[in-house]
Amino acid sequence: MLEERACWLAWSKIPGIGPVLLKRIYEYFGSLAIAWEASPKTLLQVEGIGERLSEIVREKRSHLQPERLLKQYETENPCFWTPADTDYPSLLFEIHDPPPVLYYRGRYSLFNHQGFAPAVGIVGTRNPSEYGKRWTHKLSSSLTQQGFIIISGLAEGIDTQAHRSCLDHSGCTIAVLGTGVDMVYPRSNQVLYEQIQAQGLLLSEYSNGVPPDRSHFPRRNRIIAGLSRAVLVTEAPKRSGALITAQLANEYGRDVYVLPGSLDNPRCLGCLELLNQGGQLILGLECLLKSLGAMPPLQPTTVVSKPRLHLQPSLNQVFQMISQEPIFLDKIVEALSMDTGVILSALVQLELLGLVTQLPGMHYQRCDENS
Repeated sequence: MLEERACWLAWSKIPGIGPVLLKRIYEYFGSLAIAWEASPKTLLQVEGIGERLSEIVREKRSHLQPERLLKQYETENPCFWTPADTDYPSLLFEIHDPPPVLYYRGRYSLFNHQGFAPAVGIVGTRNPSEYGKRWTHKLSSSLTQQGFIIISGLAEGIDTQAHRSCLDHSGCTIAVLGTGVDMVYPRSNQVLYEQIQAQGLLLSEYSNGVPPDRSHFPRRNRIIAGLSRAVLVTEAPKRSGALITAQLANEYGRDVYVLPGSLDNPRCLGCLELLNQGGQLILGLECLLKSLGAMPPLQPTTVVSKPRLHLQPSLNQVFQMISQEPIFLDKIVEALSMDTGVILSALVQLELLGLVTQLPGMHYQRCDENS
């Protein structure tokens, strides 16, 4: 069996297989190593893969050697994680489009334990007012003193203020870059980049040497949102990348807090729009800290879980239909285009593996993963 880490790398090199589809492939097969060996016909069962893409996968797999690719990466750029690594942030893997490869520089120990202190994203305009700078400083400083990790994007303006205020109070900050982690952008943040590398963590889904590109920054915003338990928008005009981060955070089920501003200030109009859409109002430090303090702590977990057992595709397909909430057999049959006998056989095998239990009335439920 191929190494799972090597297969995450290899799949990420196939044209047409982006983060969303790759997560879907993983969920269907339960393992990218199993998916790597799957026939083109079997791959067609995954939503989003058609005949043309299946043929591209077949052709590219004939040239790619996952284990050799992994050795090359470990030699040329060893500082990276894939979802097969225990240090890959489990909160980030929960989103529907997690980066298949995450490069890092700095204090990687921030993610050595998945029960780390809650991380809060702070984002906003590159051209803030004094009001925006002042409140970003207050919020970042206060959250840092309460033990929160501050996440932002190393851009000018609000991002820079959030990182600096955290570092000034000896806190831990994470900068998510739209370039390779060896690139400093903007150049004016060279000193800040070096401070974060020493005290915090630099992250990117782009490999070393990748320069800034306009398309990279909206994509990196999903990583800021995915890593954060909550996202704070302190000042943003109507057309702002911070609004993209907030929208993604909302999509991922994260709390979004917004600093109110004046109707006369164009830099605040995006924030007022977020509030109109249901963002939570920041009414002061004490109120915000009380709300954030109510977040339950993350439990130490790893991305690897029972679905990562090397289940056959048909078994994994049935397994994915079952959750902690009991489901009736007819509902499973209705949802899957499979023969009832095949499904019953799969359920028996899943019971023997200790993954599923049968309840009265032909209902099925996942077993407690801690049992």
